[in-house]
Amino acid sequence: MSANSGNEHAQPPASLLAGVRVLDLTNVLSGPYATYQMAMLGAEVIKVENPSEGDLARKLGASPALNAQMMGTSFLAQNAGKKSVTIDLKHPDGKELFAALLATADVVIENFRPGVMDRLGFGYETCRQINPAIVYCAISGFGQDGPLRANPAYDQIVQGMSGVMSVTGDAESAPLRVGYPLCDTLGGMGAAFAIVSALFGRCKTGQGSYIDLSMLDATISAMGWAVSNYLIAGVEAKPIGNQNMTAAPSGAFQCADGQINIAANKQEQFEKLCALIGRPELVSDPRFAEREARKANRAAINAELNAALSARPAAEWEELLNAHGVPAGRILTVPEVLAHPQIAARDLVHEIPMDEPGLPSVKVVRTGFRLGDSQPGAQSAPPRLGADNADIFGALGKDAAALAELKARGAI
Repeated sequence: MSANSGNEHAQPPASLLAGVRVLDLTNVLSGPYATYQMAMLGAEVIKVENPSEGDLARKLGASPALNAQMMGTSFLAQNAGKKSVTIDLKHPDGKELFAALLATADVVIENFRPGVMDRLGFGYETCRQINPAIVYCAISGFGQDGPLRANPAYDQIVQGMSGVMSVTGDAESAPLRVGYPLCDTLGGMGAAFAIVSALFGRCKTGQGSYIDLSMLDATISAMGWAVSNYLIAGVEAKPIGNQNMTAAPSGAFQCADGQINIAANKQEQFEKLCALIGRPELVSDPRFAEREARKANRAAINAELNAALSARPAAEWEELLNAHGVPAGRILTVPEVLAHPQIAARDLVHEIPMDEPGLPSVKVVRTGFRLGDSQPGAQSAPPRLGADNADIFGALGKDAAALAELKARGAI
């Protein structure tokens, strides 16, 4: 049930992108994540998949049974609210069909290596000739130019090359991979933002545009102080584990039953923290009296805090510290945070009915933001491969006999 279900003034699910048709030729994560955001905002997202295998993510995930059904959890997570058609873009009949579909679209998004769409006959210039208003987004690991343009790229490759791994972990464990596909996700979010921006611009100019999204560029642009401290101050970021380089005490600390993050970044927060843990004398200790001194003596202040915090459970400290204006939060596992009352109150997890063997419904995550009283979210289940061939191609004038002939030829 929605958190707003009792509000008589609640709006229907957000549909800011209603009427926008997106042809999604992407696979696995970066592109599908981008188009999933758009689908949750009302866009009609049509996955254009290879007839034989479809999106590789259909076979990826923690459930072998779902992988065997070509409905792997990796696919289910990013493809609710979309439609699926099958087209072999190497087949002459498939090319003709895609061209007809392209003429009806607002957006094309792909994440092949640079040059692949040109070889298939549907690079940006060709697409623009067919549909001058098209917004074309090409996601790649390194961008459409530069010495690395032709290199294959996966999330871990970009994590390593971007510098992310060099600043993750501590002096003993770094370089360390971030525990989820960070660069794929940043690339997808950047692509969604760029596409929507281009659509907004098209409303004023009537012109389509070409978007060259580099996962490497998108990741570096999101690295904040790790990059700006070097560019502006000449200071290279170093891995410092669960500590915050800008302040102390600010990081992860040990409680009686687990760890808690505390960010006493302001002087008044530090003083309140010392009082709450029963160590008010730490405030006047010359090693800890002000920010720079605490940073220089980080190990010492952390030791004092760990000793005091170990007397009580993390949940008790979390409640006490936050109640007095000291930012704090337990370090939770994924199951723990998904079961948290805060997540339930925000209605972040969306359960969608399915009609699949052994899978009556699927739980997916929403956008992470609300629009007024509306709650963006997918309105249909992730599609079976080619589930929408009849509807989408039928609208292009292909009847059942024509579709059967195209299928027999291997075009769809």
